Amino acid sequence: MTADIDSERPNSERPTSERPDTGATGGFEVFRDDRGIPHLRAGSALGLARAQGRNAALDRAWQLETERHRVLGTTAAYLGAEAVDWDRFARRARLADTARRCFDRLAPETAAWVGAYVDGVNEGLAGGAALTPEFAAAGLAPGRWEPWTPLGVWLSTHILFAGFPTKLWREEVARRLGDDRATLFATDGPGTSGSNGWLLTGARTTTGASVVAGDPHRFIEDPGVYQQIRLACPEFDVVGLAVPGVPGIAHFGHAGGVAWAITNAMADYQDLYREQVRRTADGGAEALGPDGWYRVHAHTETVEVAGGEPETVEIVETDRGPVIIGDVPGDPDTDAAPDAPVISLRYPPRVTGDLGFDVLPALLRARTVADLDTALDGWVEPVNVVLAADTTGATLHRVAGHVPVRPYENRLRVVPAHDPAYAWREGGEPLPRTEVDTATGTAVMANERGLAAPLGIEFAPPHRADRIRELLGTAPGAAANSATGVRKVTGPPWSAADMAVVHTDTRLASSRQLLSLLAWAPDLGPDAERLRDRLLRWDRHMDADSTDATLYARLRADVVHRLAGHPALRPVTGDADPWRSTAYPPLFRPWLAAVPRIGYALESLLTVGLLPYEDRLAMVAASAEAVAATHAEGPGPSAWGEVHRLSPWQALPDATPEEAWPGLAGDHDCVLSTSSVPGITDLFARGPAARYVWDLARREDSLWVVPFGASGVPGSAHHRDQTELWASGRLAPVVTDWNLLHRTEHATERVTEHRTEHVTEHRTEHRFEESTTMTAATTPGPDASTVPALRPAVHEQKVEGFGVVRLVPVVPAADAGLLHAWVTEERARFWGMADHTREQVQEIYEFVDSLPTHHAYLALRDGVPAALFQTYQPDADPVGEHYDVQSGDLGIHLLIAPAEGPVKGYTDALLTAFIGYVFSDPAHLRVVVEPDARNEKALARMVRVGFELGPEIEKPEKTARLAFLPRAALGLA
Repeated sequence: MTADIDSERPNSERPTSERPDTGATGGFEVFRDDRGIPHLRAGSALGLARAQGRNAALDRAWQLETERHRVLGTTAAYLGAEAVDWDRFARRARLADTARRCFDRLAPETAAWVGAYVDGVNEGLAGGAALTPEFAAAGLAPGRWEPWTPLGVWLSTHILFAGFPTKLWREEVARRLGDDRATLFATDGPGTSGSNGWLLTGARTTTGASVVAGDPHRFIEDPGVYQQIRLACPEFDVVGLAVPGVPGIAHFGHAGGVAWAITNAMADYQDLYREQVRRTADGGAEALGPDGWYRVHAHTETVEVAGGEPETVEIVETDRGPVIIGDVPGDPDTDAAPDAPVISLRYPPRVTGDLGFDVLPALLRARTVADLDTALDGWVEPVNVVLAADTTGATLHRVAGHVPVRPYENRLRVVPAHDPAYAWREGGEPLPRTEVDTATGTAVMANERGLAAPLGIEFAPPHRADRIRELLGTAPGAAANSATGVRKVTGPPWSAADMAVVHTDTRLASSRQLLSLLAWAPDLGPDAERLRDRLLRWDRHMDADSTDATLYARLRADVVHRLAGHPALRPVTGDADPWRSTAYPPLFRPWLAAVPRIGYALESLLTVGLLPYEDRLAMVAASAEAVAATHAEGPGPSAWGEVHRLSPWQALPDATPEEAWPGLAGDHDCVLSTSSVPGITDLFARGPAARYVWDLARREDSLWVVPFGASGVPGSAHHRDQTELWASGRLAPVVTDWNLLHRTEHATERVTEHRTEHVTEHRTEHRFEESTTMTAATTPGPDASTVPALRPAVHEQKVEGFGVVRLVPVVPAADAGLLHAWVTEERARFWGMADHTREQVQEIYEFVDSLPTHHAYLALRDGVPAALFQTYQPDADPVGEHYDVQSGDLGIHLLIAPAEGPVKGYTDALLTAFIGYVFSDPAHLRVVVEPDARNEKALARMVRVGFELGPEIEKPEKTARLAFLPRAALGLA
């Protein structure tokens, strides 16, 4: 199952001149492939760490120094006033001090390893800076790294990862709209982009060995946030994606025998506390705690500002953590709490002094999934979902990280600091894990509410995860044994090279609700009618050459702005928009802006929530008219790739003209998650920061790509040489044979002593790998999985004189009792489950839930379960064997629940909604039903609605009568 990789091993027999120099602890060699990707080889792990630091400094000097200054909060000294907000936060959050604490607690061998990396950085910085024009442009000279600086880089990169500023948004929404609306914009609707990851076991691949693949979604930075690299010494040989400024390979690696990848678990592990503080007579500060007032740490620091006056920052830390919002009142004689909030941040490394860095060298030494699993027990942050596989066929699917034990309310809102009920408990929350499904041979992670659900509040919608599963063909086929429930592996065997098909998929499932409303929009003019017809025929793929995709984006943006102007939302929009508040630092404005919130939560806001159905329908109709009028006489929309262009973050803004950046396909809910901000811009700053495919059969068949290139030096041949590959969705091979690489450096120096120094550099924007910044999520409190009325609907329709009908997916474990009560009634004998137990009913619907061709929904009438509605593809169902299945056929089953009292037209009203749902998808051309031939009432009802009766057919459980309802019979296009 595993190929001979002797040519990859650093200890393989080869000419003496190519073997690593082991005569000195710091000896190393640097090789590069044809794309300039570094392959480092050394005689020891310490020598290799030094080589990695030196290489990072030579290839990414500007990036490394930018990161160092972000840790120190000294970026405004050369970037000016716009960088002050980050510097104030970095100092107030005590990032550098926390990094020092965590370094002091490292195991001695880890501290030596990190120190060797820092020595390499300090050796290479001067040479790297001489090659990089940004230093001269900014008037800077490189400084000197401290042994703890890499820990600070890791911390500053991930401090905003868990999205704690979202709690500020919820506070504002609750205050303005009511406590029950705190999560209005976070009900499992569209969220910001996140990472994709998937694993195929050997049963699903062409080689018989596992494949791990995916792409981390982050703010795209120039130079890139990930560096392709290989690290080889006698103890290990690992290829992967490193974070410049941090030793080792943390998130994505292939060690030959084992490969691993992560996505953001979307866990909530940082808390905000509302503090009461006051000034003391001697100029110090006190805070109110559970036991009364006590003195807190307070000191001042000065932020230098290029082109401006220095700013003084007071650093205050309470027993909960550093104060990051608000100031201590200046009057020492008053005990009154200030009107402006004073809020502290509590985050695990500040509390425990542990950043998890002891895990990093252990990951490099892992040989098996078991080794990796053991190492990850010490992981701290960010909290990740991990997928891994090894050459023995073993797999891993778990959460890794530290989530503190505290009340559920801490995850939702800012909580009072003086109340002991909100204090952290000892230890951490249990970390979920599961087995990779051997029946389907796949595992998928895409930030959805799944494995890590007990640890968070807001998760990405399921669209990306569902689409990846669909593409991989993980669900069982129609041939699965319905009696035993045994599922069969489906879909083709996959090779590593095939993974690009998944990486680049552009299907936008979240468009469904807006298009459904558009389909029912009333009283449209001729131009808007033509727009509607065009969008309903659109294949819902955000392809770069698609003008329909651009037209959809225009409609979406217009709807977002109309929602923002709706009276129900005025307390959080317009002049009342929380981002205008002076109570919070400007750094947090991206989390507090209403229009992006509405844009990302559009699917859920259009499905159910604050606005009546009629308002939503009228709003979409008005938007259709407005967009149609724009294009009626002028030129049509541009292709999506012409307007949906990359807008990367750069420390020196405007370093590259906008037109130099490529346009791409995709959107925030596509697998190709290039995240624009609906209602704000079509440009995207967030997307795949890398793509990788780890092949466990032959590591040399692995693939990878980054947005720009291996070098961070402008003008280098490898500065942008991967951009075209990345933009087109292709990947580059991972070259592992040392004989195919080019040696560019050979050093024999020993590791030097640690030294200290600093300088100045920056970054005004915050980055988080798959941030929860503006992600939508399910409503807290009652679990949406157990309460049907809280689930997101696939369809919602108001039926005059009857009520609002919503279709929500069946959750078998939660709904089995309800369904069992319905299907075992005498009136439901035609359903064929009269003698089934509750457990058997649950098993049947779990099987249905696993099928990509069959779906079961509860129909809710004004929130109350009213019917069971099922759809299926006839060609994947036994019924398809009894008639000539046509393209566009969709079968349905319907079981009406017992009504509380006689309601005229009850079933007809539900049928109206069901048919509306089916035909909201223009691909559905005909509805097929097959009721029991003895059920005369059902047959008469079908004819009344417009169905054409077909022949009787014999099925194992009944004699059925086919009936068909063509789309054209209802006058639909």
